[in-house]
Amino acid sequence: MFLSSSSGIFNVEDEPLPLFIRHRSLIRFALILATLAWGSSLSTAMERVKPAKKKVAAKRAPVPRVIAKAAAKHVAAKHVAAETQSSQTNRAIVSRMNAGKLSPYRGAWKAPNYADSLVGDNVDGEDLLVRRAAVDALGPLNGSVVVTDANTGRILTIVNQKLAFKNGYQPCSTVKVPVALAALSENVVDRETPFHLTKRKTIAMTEAIAHSNNQYFADLGQKLGFERVSYYAKMFGLGEKAGLDIEGEQSGSLPSAEPKSGVGMMTSFGDGIMLTPLEYAALIGAVANGGTLYFLQYPKTDLDAQSLVPRVKRRLDIDNLVSEIKPGMMGAVEYGTARRAGFDPNTPIYGKTGTCTDSHSPTHLGWFGSFVDTGKGKYVVVVLLTGGRLVSGPAASGVAGNVYKTLNASNFYNREPKEISPAALINAVGTGSN
Repeated sequence: MFLSSSSGIFNVEDEPLPLFIRHRSLIRFALILATLAWGSSLSTAMERVKPAKKKVAAKRAPVPRVIAKAAAKHVAAKHVAAETQSSQTNRAIVSRMNAGKLSPYRGAWKAPNYADSLVGDNVDGEDLLVRRAAVDALGPLNGSVVVTDANTGRILTIVNQKLAFKNGYQPCSTVKVPVALAALSENVVDRETPFHLTKRKTIAMTEAIAHSNNQYFADLGQKLGFERVSYYAKMFGLGEKAGLDIEGEQSGSLPSAEPKSGVGMMTSFGDGIMLTPLEYAALIGAVANGGTLYFLQYPKTDLDAQSLVPRVKRRLDIDNLVSEIKPGMMGAVEYGTARRAGFDPNTPIYGKTGTCTDSHSPTHLGWFGSFVDTGKGKYVVVVLLTGGRLVSGPAASGVAGNVYKTLNASNFYNREPKEISPAALINAVGTGSN
């Protein structure tokens, strides 16, 4: 279905027809008129020869019309009765995406695209090289950048701490990472299970993650159901503080009941969920390291940073599932929604974008959660952009890509990781508070 130009969205197929096609159409129209005229003359002549047939035809003519109307009503009733939750969700997805395209013209987005995102930040205890890379990458955009060490849970920098510490925003399509892990955990699908988008086109998990396919993940949500989606969301750290005694941090939230828009919209757009950049950084860190969900720690001084001991919040049973979603996360950067991050086969970025409008703000959002494995370390970069029509997940991926490029050029990836005593790590398990 195509919207008219009055809606603000134009279709390239609305261009005028070429001249030769219009001439050909006029010729066909003339031939049709001639044929109709000839048929009318023939019919009149036949009526004069056999007038009795006119009465017979007149009696029988209403019968097909009555049958056709009854048949049409019957088909319509069957169509309405057969309508499924899946088709309703698909219509909601289209409506949501069209609403997002039209929002700028209605003035629904209140946050500016540009802002001074450094106001009020405290950089004591941060890694200043990482800080500089994140600040330069974000530039004048209105947003936040969080960079962490996936192997320890240490926060290396937070640009725009005020935004990062808030109680969260709708996760948009970044919710598809925990949904994919939940579906794999429950054996609802595997990476190769085909999903029919149309009669002739199918898609599997790798492509669905790379291209952020809403129909695919709405279907996973309907198969999992609200209770199982909520269970895994909580287990993965959504709806609770990600940090260990980080001053000013607020937690996101999870819905206590299925959103009015349905569980399919919850698992494709993140309806009903409030996610913070810190929560997503902790989850992506667990994906990067194979299943250890660390408390994020934000050192206040250089001494705190040097003496930091990782604290484990919980261990997630996803070590054998990470390999199932990594191809899709890498595909997002190589050929999917996160191409702006810049694909490097030597040090590939694994990530997931998210774009939607947060109805609570209202603010248009651009998310990107990602990580790299350098061989010596694993690092997470989460970007959240807020604003209007310029904001998107692909734009956020471009910011993250610039962070990674700067760190690579600065020889950051060649740093020797800090050795941590296994005994110290074990003793830290279960400590800390939310």
